Amino acid sequence: MTRSGHAFFVGAGILASRLVGFLRQRTLNHFFGGHSDAADAFYAAFKIPNLLQNLFGEGALSGSFIPVYARLIADGETNKANETARAILGILALVIGILVALGIALTPLLISVIAPGFIGAKRELTIALVRIFFPGAGILVLSAWCLGVLNSHRKFFLSYSAPVIWNLAIIGALIVGMYQPEAQLAVFAAWGSVIGSLAQVLIQLPAVIRLMGSTRPRFDRSLPEVRTVIKNFIPTAGVRGVGQVSAYIDQIIASLLPTGAITGLTNAQLIYTLPVSLFGMSIAASELPELSRITESASHEIEARLKNGCRQLCFTIIPTIVAFLFLGDIIAGAIYQTGAFSEESVRYVWYILCGSTIGLLAGTQARLLSSALYALRDPRTPLRFAMVRVTFASAAGYICATSLPSVLGLNPLWGAVGLSGASGCAGWLEYSLLKNHLRRKLGIAPRIERGFLSVVTISALASGVLCFITKGWISEFHPIVAAIFILPMFGGIFMCGTLVMKTPEASSLIRRFRLEQLIATSSHFISSRRSPRR
Repeated sequence: MTRSGHAFFVGAGILASRLVGFLRQRTLNHFFGGHSDAADAFYAAFKIPNLLQNLFGEGALSGSFIPVYARLIADGETNKANETARAILGILALVIGILVALGIALTPLLISVIAPGFIGAKRELTIALVRIFFPGAGILVLSAWCLGVLNSHRKFFLSYSAPVIWNLAIIGALIVGMYQPEAQLAVFAAWGSVIGSLAQVLIQLPAVIRLMGSTRPRFDRSLPEVRTVIKNFIPTAGVRGVGQVSAYIDQIIASLLPTGAITGLTNAQLIYTLPVSLFGMSIAASELPELSRITESASHEIEARLKNGCRQLCFTIIPTIVAFLFLGDIIAGAIYQTGAFSEESVRYVWYILCGSTIGLLAGTQARLLSSALYALRDPRTPLRFAMVRVTFASAAGYICATSLPSVLGLNPLWGAVGLSGASGCAGWLEYSLLKNHLRRKLGIAPRIERGFLSVVTISALASGVLCFITKGWISEFHPIVAAIFILPMFGGIFMCGTLVMKTPEASSLIRRFRLEQLIATSSHFISSRRSPRR
């Protein structure tokens, strides 16, 4: 299968899980609204145990485990690869079990550090929710191990679509407890998260067992490959840890703002991370096993893969940025506007989303460049640059969130917009550092042609302006109706513009769509011919 095919299956799995994730978030907003203590407590509580998932989960484990495991498979050393995987599973389970126990015991201290602005009943609810979330986050780390095994065998769809069942479990819990007070409903949702975490692991295990034969954990550090994974894991987890620290600093600052700031940031980030996951993660995740099979001496092949990946990202991310800026209210309204979540709350999410889009293109490309360094067994460089990004984002974010609104005479809630904008600017700093490092180390410079960028940008802006004008004509319609009309229009105008200018990525997308239609039609025809006649 081609690299675009691998990225397609990653993207398809992520899209499925994200769509159900939006349904989960819409359900949460329906019951909690955009300005409630229960909502702020729920989202703040979820981020604290989520530290385990981010430090030991998908990104960190993939960056250290997949390059070693995939290389062993490529060299035909299947038995050694499976022994390495089982040893990593055993070590991971032991470490996570200890950390979950410590996290539950130290929850009140964590709340004082992470959400100092929470007091009274809001603080007590947050403590109770954190203690429920911790075991579920630990289970999700084991899900990340399953993902590493499946991805190394080029099995992408199942691992990236598995979070669908996690989201459905939370939705089910909310429906079961829908008549409970808000605080109790938040507890129901937290237990739904734990149940969904377990289901997410169980749905992947049969496929992992078929590939490995046995998933019995081992506690063996004698294999050189296991020591290599552990050695690379520390700086790779450090990159994720630095990013998590950044998220916690944002939360600390947001907890000092009026009620609704944390909820607004959470809702905006869910929309913002869709293209990051759908495009940035799908391309970076599909390229990591392939880059891991390339030796450092073949720098021309690495550069070619990075250039192709960056072109794909520009083709998808640039119109996404324009859509968020011009049509963010329609998008947020279609997803969130229901029940207690008002039109005013939707506009607030849109404003925060506009700040986040500043770094959207840089953030997705930085993921790809970091994957190249992970594949080259150099996880320390991304760690250093991530630390620079977080330092800049924290300093600028604090100023923009706490001081800028008062200077400009704005509502303090606007501080969340400044916070997201500062993080976006920091993303460009990290991307520049990664790009310059690859140029110095390997002579790699995945430059994108200016003509290509001009065509994509002009087509996206033309689509955005026309749809923004049209949006004013149908402002009386419900956001879902408006989105059904405007978003396909935006995509259609953009595709027409890029097709007219003969952009290869647009032509490839059309060919893929036609091929899938042909395959589906042929399969249906063959199955109908084979079916017995009555």
